[in-house]
Amino acid sequence: MQENLVIVESPAKAKTIEKFLGKDYMVKSSFGHIRDLSKKDLGINLENGYEPVYEIPADKRKVVDELAKLSKAAKTVWLASDEDREGEAIAWHLAEVLGLPVDRTKRIVFHEITKNAILDAIKNPRTVDMNLVNAQQARRVLDRLVGFELSPVLWKKVRPALSAGRVQSVAVRLIVEREREIIAFKSTPSFRIAAQFLTADGTAFKAEVSRKFAAEQEAEAFLDSCKGAQFRVEICEEKPTKRYPAPPFTTSTLQQEAARKFGMSVSQTMSVAQHLYEQGLITYMRTDSVNLSKLAISQCKEEITSLFGEKYSNAHNYTTRSKGAQEAHEAIRPSYIERRTIEGTAAEKKLYELIWKRTVASQMVAADIDRTTADISCSGNDARFVATGEVVRFDGFLRLYSESTEEEQGEQSGMLPKLTAGDIVSPRSITATERFSTPPMRYNEALLVKRLEELGIGRPSTYAPTITTIINRGYVEKQSKEPRKRNYTQLTLAGNKITQKVLSENYGAEKNRLAPTDVGMIVNDYLEAQFAPILEYNFTADVEKEFDRIADGDITWNKMIGDFYVPFHEMVEHAIGTQADKTSQTRILGTDPATGHTVKARIGRYGPMVEIEGAEGEKPRFASLKKGQLIEALTLEEALELFALPRNLGKYGDEDLVVGIGRYGAYVRHGKVFASLAKQDDPYGITYDRAVELLETHKAQIAAANTPLRTFAENPDIVIKNGKYGPYIASKGKNYRLPKGVKPETITLDECVNIINNSKK
Repeated sequence: MQENLVIVESPAKAKTIEKFLGKDYMVKSSFGHIRDLSKKDLGINLENGYEPVYEIPADKRKVVDELAKLSKAAKTVWLASDEDREGEAIAWHLAEVLGLPVDRTKRIVFHEITKNAILDAIKNPRTVDMNLVNAQQARRVLDRLVGFELSPVLWKKVRPALSAGRVQSVAVRLIVEREREIIAFKSTPSFRIAAQFLTADGTAFKAEVSRKFAAEQEAEAFLDSCKGAQFRVEICEEKPTKRYPAPPFTTSTLQQEAARKFGMSVSQTMSVAQHLYEQGLITYMRTDSVNLSKLAISQCKEEITSLFGEKYSNAHNYTTRSKGAQEAHEAIRPSYIERRTIEGTAAEKKLYELIWKRTVASQMVAADIDRTTADISCSGNDARFVATGEVVRFDGFLRLYSESTEEEQGEQSGMLPKLTAGDIVSPRSITATERFSTPPMRYNEALLVKRLEELGIGRPSTYAPTITTIINRGYVEKQSKEPRKRNYTQLTLAGNKITQKVLSENYGAEKNRLAPTDVGMIVNDYLEAQFAPILEYNFTADVEKEFDRIADGDITWNKMIGDFYVPFHEMVEHAIGTQADKTSQTRILGTDPATGHTVKARIGRYGPMVEIEGAEGEKPRFASLKKGQLIEALTLEEALELFALPRNLGKYGDEDLVVGIGRYGAYVRHGKVFASLAKQDDPYGITYDRAVELLETHKAQIAAANTPLRTFAENPDIVIKNGKYGPYIASKGKNYRLPKGVKPETITLDECVNIINNSKK
């Protein structure tokens, strides 16, 4: 009989823990959840206090049978799933399914997979915390109720095969609202004035006028007023200031920093962090706490002292600000602070180093910075030029780590020359540069997580799956946009002469930003119209607080679900009985100048499209939107351009070479032959030569596929051909796959006959 059976969630974790516990302990994995709400019907008994109906999925039967057998044979079973609510629910499900008494079975938790943490957990077991289990059950039941009842409403009122979720719908709303701000935004130009000044000893420095000038004439008039003027330093202030290190990582701050520094997606960051945790290299990666253990703080102090000296160390702990912080009670940090580097994949090494630096830097002293500000007057007008400079007097934590920001940082403020009030400075040049106001930034994954966290929506374990879900449902897509070019004007005063230049700049580039699709916008609008309270940010945040109250044992989960479900179900009933306004899903763009017929945009069977209505008895004309175009932002001019397809590029031989877009994407057609355009080819701008190249490549591929690799004189009906998925046997109009390892050049006729006779009908 096995003395002890320890059940964890993942095989990697089991392997790491087994090393610490020795031969008396067998460590096995449940491979995550072993049961879930039944997929048959709702999976919730509404008449019996919203009691969940659980089932073991078919792919988990084998795991459950093995664990049941081992748990019966073991003297003691230890449930060691993760320490958050999800982990607590897994422990409870294991106890229920394996027939273990919940009130007596040993439950152990640890937030790092180290020998000390595991042995300490074994010394201090507890039982399953049913309050935490009920908080997780409440989330699962509530989300099933919302999804199960909302989705059929969307099928009937918007379009088939749609689905909705509580947190996901709110995340889509944030992205849609931001998109509408961008659509409504009108960029306005203005002029910024900057000067290069020289001190009496010839040292150069830069200063700017704080106000903007709306028009070129205003900017030019200002430069005129500077001709021959005297420039005098009115005020020069030097203030010592401190820059403090950022606290250690929580789930969301790690996701944000990994995105900014390495361009990693939220799910990618969590996957890599999970591997690091399971190998015992970092503490638990789902946490909203910035707290560090006393041991970690003292280890950081030792590390900092050995690396940089004692004057760089400042041991202190941070306070968790997020309301209802309920996950692991420590920040994400290395399990062993003295371990500066690790073996592993490139992503694992990068993320580990980032966590190590952030943790150690959080225990270092602030950087001492001298910030200088000088105000310079101009005798020709009442505007003030302002010069700022910054000097790091003591680098402190900056010696190890500096946090990134979303906004690209321009030139760092350098040191200003020694300036004193009353000094006269001379302008080398004064420049007025045209600048354009910029629209709000689209969210990237990390910014969306940050916003959800600020609103109190979701928890560390929900951010990554929420983003994955809204992308998979086709409500949101990741977009990257190439920069566009625009001209801007620059006026320069040098000596007493003003010169004008027209320069160009890139703008509007985006990488992996989240944009709503047309379907996402329509679904969002429908849900806002019919289920406004559910999409309210405060409502969704309040639901999270209710889950926290269940976890604290303040309220029962059944009552919380009942308080939500009754009014929600009434909204569903009302929505089903309300006629959906289909016209709201169609946007009239204007009139086609060529025909005088109405041009409109809507979602068709194969996606977003524009339509020019036909006259009586005539068919309307249709065209698909380009990738990245939105119905709501589309102009009449852009819509009419879409009807440029199909394009006739001219004759190739006796047939026309035509470019168009069909159900399966863009193509070039020559007679009855269709060749797909490559990803980088624009159907609206593709040249004749490129179309011919694609066509000939396609014809060559067809010819190669139709040219037999092998024939048999004894039986002309059997031929070996090369297909899209490799060589195959063709015989009497039917195709047969060649077995793995069989080479077409050496196969015999008898072997071919054998394959044909034994293949599945």
